[in-house]
Amino acid sequence: MATLSFPDQTKFYKGKVRDVYTIGDNILVMVASNRISAFDVILPRPIPYKGQVLNQIAAHMLNATRDIVPNWLLDVPAPNASVGKKCVPFRIEMVVRGNLTGHAWRTYSSGKRVLCGVPLPEGLRENDFFPTPIITPSTKAEEGHDEDISKEEIIAKGLATAKEWEKLEEYTFRLFERGKQIAAKRGLILVDTKYEFGKIGDEIILMDEIHTPDSSRYFYADGFGERQAAGEKQKQLSKEFVREWLITNNFMGKEGQSVPEMSDEWVNTISQRYIELYEKVIGEKFIPLQLNDEETKQRILNSLSKLK
Repeated sequence: MATLSFPDQTKFYKGKVRDVYTIGDNILVMVASNRISAFDVILPRPIPYKGQVLNQIAAHMLNATRDIVPNWLLDVPAPNASVGKKCVPFRIEMVVRGNLTGHAWRTYSSGKRVLCGVPLPEGLRENDFFPTPIITPSTKAEEGHDEDISKEEIIAKGLATAKEWEKLEEYTFRLFERGKQIAAKRGLILVDTKYEFGKIGDEIILMDEIHTPDSSRYFYADGFGERQAAGEKQKQLSKEFVREWLITNNFMGKEGQSVPEMSDEWVNTISQRYIELYEKVIGEKFIPLQLNDEETKQRILNSLSKLK
């Protein structure tokens, strides 16, 4: 997608998967591209309809959690575009985990029993539930890799005050509980996810996307216990299958490693998995809608004119 421009635009930021436009000093336009990233690297080929999937799941979930915490979203003028309030972000990601999976499992299986200052119980197997969900924050890097950080380090470095951390922690656990409830109604387990927060004045605001396949991991609830008992891999809906494919092909974003070639068939497979997750999580048929750049821009302009 081409870079757009808008009246009163004061800033443009190209993220790994989103293009973010600042309008004046109080409005953001986020356009979710079809780019896909893993291990903090943008992969060479876009994934059809990925931007629409992410944008529409995020909007659905933000609207479903407004009673827990205020959020940034004001309007969704196009399938892959959202308009909302600009916040001053906390430079941390609130990663919350219900199961021992992914990065947490890789840490655990290496023999470590502390992650981000959080002690991990002995005797767990991959994908087991934690006794209660845990928060394992990471830094929000401008570029390069996000890094694990503890609550104590966050407060010591001034990334959040002790009082702010208390609120962030409360919001994170409540959002995760709501996300798990929504997933359970659809026959899914919300395994882990991340939330990003900012402030407008003294008010803490939920930002960015939530409960999407890029920010979350879902398992199918049906057969979960049987698969765990048999030591089998869990059936999941998330971006983890892309990471696993990269790891199998000797790529983890490390220096000297090359991204493996992505065939047309593989790109289509990824697209279909994203669409499958949309339909499973939202419970509605995905209706692909591909607007050209000019149509997208016009819809955003119409939205901005109403917000003034």
